[in-house]
Amino acid sequence: MDKNKELAKNTVIITIGKICTQFISFFLLPLYTAYLETGDLGTVDLLNTYISLLVPIVTLQLENAVFRFLIDARDDEEAKTRIIASVFKYIIIHIIIYSIIYLAVVNYINLSYKYFLLSNVIVCILSSIMLQIARGLGDNKTYSEGSVISGALAVILNVFLIAILKFGAYGILISNLIANIVCFLFILIKLKVYKYIKFKKDKSNKIIKEMYKYSMPMIPNSISWWIVNASDRTIISSLISVSANGIYSVANKFSGIFITIYNLFNLSWTESAAMHINDDDRDEFFANTINNMFKFFSSICIGIIACLPLIFSHLVKGDYMEAYSYIPILMVATLFNVVVGLYSVIYIAKKETKEVAKTSVMAAIINIVINLLLVKKIGLYAAAFSTAIAYFAMMIFRYFDVKKYMNIKIKMSIIISTVAMLIVTIVSYYIKNMILSCLVLFVTIIYVIASNKAFIMEFIKVINKKVKGSNKNEN
Repeated sequence: MDKNKELAKNTVIITIGKICTQFISFFLLPLYTAYLETGDLGTVDLLNTYISLLVPIVTLQLENAVFRFLIDARDDEEAKTRIIASVFKYIIIHIIIYSIIYLAVVNYINLSYKYFLLSNVIVCILSSIMLQIARGLGDNKTYSEGSVISGALAVILNVFLIAILKFGAYGILISNLIANIVCFLFILIKLKVYKYIKFKKDKSNKIIKEMYKYSMPMIPNSISWWIVNASDRTIISSLISVSANGIYSVANKFSGIFITIYNLFNLSWTESAAMHINDDDRDEFFANTINNMFKFFSSICIGIIACLPLIFSHLVKGDYMEAYSYIPILMVATLFNVVVGLYSVIYIAKKETKEVAKTSVMAAIINIVINLLLVKKIGLYAAAFSTAIAYFAMMIFRYFDVKKYMNIKIKMSIIISTVAMLIVTIVSYYIKNMILSCLVLFVTIIYVIASNKAFIMEFIKVINKKVKGSNKNEN
């Protein structure tokens, strides 16, 4: 299969599986802002932030290793058994150690809902490992189905527990707990992963050592990403208030939906990069993909900013309205993050995970320093600007550093048009004039279609083939 068509096909499968639930989850925002106090939402956001930190530390990033190593073992049943069995054996050991340590220190933790830091971390680890096994085995359909079931169940439980039973913040945490358990069990049973779990000593130590060698350098990278993404919440909660963190959490929901859309593509992009990193035409393939995807995702960023003046008041209520001011800065920051991700897969494909950590640590330091220097002076703007500057620094470094492996440039014409449209939409965003906002949105739609015409047509073709194939199978 042609590399671009293969990438498009995998992206469509994953997107169909996840996009609906991700958008439904996003539109739970009115539910959260209507039923939860800013302090409760801020506390839950902070708790989820800590969970996102602890999961990769407890797993030592073995979930990423199992995906990458299974790609090379898809035609070897014995190798697949060694990889999956080894991962499960050591993940269980990691969970036991984490549980013992957590229970020993839990009484010293001053945080509401703190026992969810134990339960939700464990179930997130199990569902994450299972999802990465599905991807590694090349079964993106099952990966998507697991994500759909998890996402849909979380949404349903959120509505039931928050709006009907009035569980408040507990409703969000319990929903996530149950959804992750169901996702784990679904993939375990459907792919019969249990048949690979055979705890034997022969060769397993060798393969796990190779996997740790791959995954361990990603831990400082993961921690650095967490710092860039989440230190804002900790600093805001400590130096301003938990309620302010609730407002900042709402502002992040919009850039969150943007990065979610990119992550759908990144799943298939990482797989394609790993499979084709040694092909003769790899430079052309990577250059075309990165340029096309930069156009596409910058268009999404611009489109979201252009739409928000018209819909924000319908999505966000009450005390959370202040979040409006910080969204464009966070959207631009996320666009820088997308470019970082487009280049990062080259390191992952070449198994050069040590290189990934370098720029992440640098960005984390920048983020913390700027945050601490400015948060008392400009409040929540400090968190937004520090995130944008950190991502920008990381983007510039990786843009040049990746030339050690291949020479890939984003075309200057694309950069100029993107910057111009960002300026227009952001200026209009802050002016808050309804007629101007409608006009800018119209111009943005034309720009998006014109810039991505070829990609949109190819995407539609893939979807049509997928639909026709499904109809044939039904007949």
